[in-house]
Amino acid sequence: MARYILKRLLWMIPIVLGVAVLVFTLMAFCPGDPAALVLGSTATEQDLALMREQMGLNKPFIVRLGTFLSDTFIHFDLGESWVTGASIKAELIERLPRTMVLSLTTLALSILVGMPLGIAAAVKQNGWQDNLCMTFALLGVSIPNFWLALLLILLFSVNLGWLPAMGIGSWKHYILPAMAGCMGGVAQLARQTRSSMLDVIRSDYITTARAKGVPEFKVITKHALKNGLIPIITVIGTHFGRMLGGAIVIETIFSIPGMGMYIVSGVNSRNYPVVQAGTIFLAIVFSFCMLVVDLVYAAVDPRIKAQYKPKGRKVKNHG
Repeated sequence: MARYILKRLLWMIPIVLGVAVLVFTLMAFCPGDPAALVLGSTATEQDLALMREQMGLNKPFIVRLGTFLSDTFIHFDLGESWVTGASIKAELIERLPRTMVLSLTTLALSILVGMPLGIAAAVKQNGWQDNLCMTFALLGVSIPNFWLALLLILLFSVNLGWLPAMGIGSWKHYILPAMAGCMGGVAQLARQTRSSMLDVIRSDYITTARAKGVPEFKVITKHALKNGLIPIITVIGTHFGRMLGGAIVIETIFSIPGMGMYIVSGVNSRNYPVVQAGTIFLAIVFSFCMLVVDLVYAAVDPRIKAQYKPKGRKVKNHG
């Protein structure tokens, strides 16, 4: 198992490098002059030229790319913000926990609501419970999260005054963002859980367990759900990764100073180091999430874990 983890960690290197090269290239060829945005409209041409030189924008693209990769992956220096002059590494460390709390809360809501809906739909296939759950899942996939976020603000903040509409401060500030962000995950988990459970419920060992008089609740939770978890875990892992990137919209609407809002502000101000560092940081976190998903596979399914156990050497018989 240790060899498998090491292999996956080594695979992360070209993935993160590819993301770094791609985002640097996109930022380098974006229209607009970062120096003009930093200095403002009153800056003279001499001031702009001096600022471009300080930013390194006068150097060839290949030289700038090599310097960026060397500073990032060899010296672990993410640089400073062109706008504020603050350390980007310190800003990321400060903002990442807020994005992680939001993403984990959203994921927990998605699991707590989506999986029971999918199980109920599979157990009561073609019944009113199945139709109701799948209708709710269809609505969850169709409704944009930014539109739902605005509706939740109007209802719970503006009209009822129960919950804060923006910012951070207490656990209440994460309720509306998590509700707005979990709808898509609830829908995907409900549909995947239903599909996986239907495949397992039709199996012969489920029929045998029922024939032996095993309680239905135990049949569903211990036998059917356990054996149908692999595709569900895949959806959970990929959904968590998407939430890290998709938090940009939610954090902007609710004014949460997390990774998403930080990257958006960097894009709007042509603050290339912020966008590059934020994207690479999210790529690394997402890669680790996928590694955790693979490890959970092995914990759930012994057959997968057995594939990575060292095989004993065969003893030759010279007799």
